Amino acid sequence: MVSHFAPPPQLDIQKQSSSELEGDLLAARQRYLDAIEAYRKASPDSATVINKIGVAYHHMFDITDARKYYQRAIELNPHYAEAWNNLGATYHAEKKYKEAQRCYRKAIKLNPNSPLFYSNLGTAYFFQGNSKKGAEAYRQAFALDPEVFERSSAARIEESSSTKDLAMVNYVLAKTYAKAGMNERALSYLRKALGEGFNDRKKLMTDSELASLRETPEFIQLIARERNP
Repeated sequence: MVSHFAPPPQLDIQKQSSSELEGDLLAARQRYLDAIEAYRKASPDSATVINKIGVAYHHMFDITDARKYYQRAIELNPHYAEAWNNLGATYHAEKKYKEAQRCYRKAIKLNPNSPLFYSNLGTAYFFQGNSKKGAEAYRQAFALDPEVFERSSAARIEESSSTKDLAMVNYVLAKTYAKAGMNERALSYLRKALGEGFNDRKKLMTDSELASLRETPEFIQLIARERNP
């Protein structure tokens, strides 16, 4: 599974310095060290630029420096929702889930319309073992954007997590998509859950969200294969 940091917002190019623009171009080419050097030549008091430096470090898996710059961005602009989310992602990477949740909740308070923030909060709850709160946060993310869990982005950071955690996350996503009538996507997540060791047959056969999915030939075949590998 992954936690996501928020990419910098698209700004008016005319309002960006040449150094910031250069940094954006270098970052887009994954030349993160060069991008950082360019950003440092831009405004040192811009929360947006400082956040971009944090994102560049985050892409290089330098969590310590990424956090330092996210914190600095928040000092410059305490209402910077994306920086709060990104700070949460650094704690998530270190499995400090309570700290991550605190930051994600702050980001949501500042911007309650971001599906990404709810998705991250849900993942942090799941990895902490709180599947009830995790599922609720996922439902809120899905309500804002059904594509939030599918959207691939350069802003993905792989997380090490147990297969048990991943199995439950994917099972909840399967139920979420099945309830919305998106059976193909639901089956995709269900396959992932089963492949990661989800084996609660009672839930598979009784959870109400899967009711319509259970009637499909694909579900029947999938369960049959699991019984007779």
